Amino acid sequence: MTIKVLIKRSIPRNHANELNLLFVQLRAAAMKQKGYIGGETLKRVDSPEESLVISRWQSIEDWSRWLVSTERQEYQQNIDALVGSETKFEIYEN
Repeated sequence: MTIKVLIKRSIPRNHANELNLLFVQLRAAAMKQKGYIGGETLKRVDSPEESLVISRWQSIEDWSRWLVSTERQEYQQNIDALVGSETKFEIYEN
């Protein structure tokens, strides 16, 4: 059963360029992972600093393996430091 992971973040304007680079690198790394289907990044119309990433995976196991991987954790630590808060994830199944 496929899943979708919703990742919501508030992007501080003073770190937007650095964060966008990290997001591109993180997505490129995710694309190499077993079970990754695809993803998209959306900006909220009425609040442009708010972003939503929708990441699609073949299974919760595939996502979980990527979530705890050392490679992803390194990206996530850098992102959280720039954002100033811990990233929250919501997982939905199709």
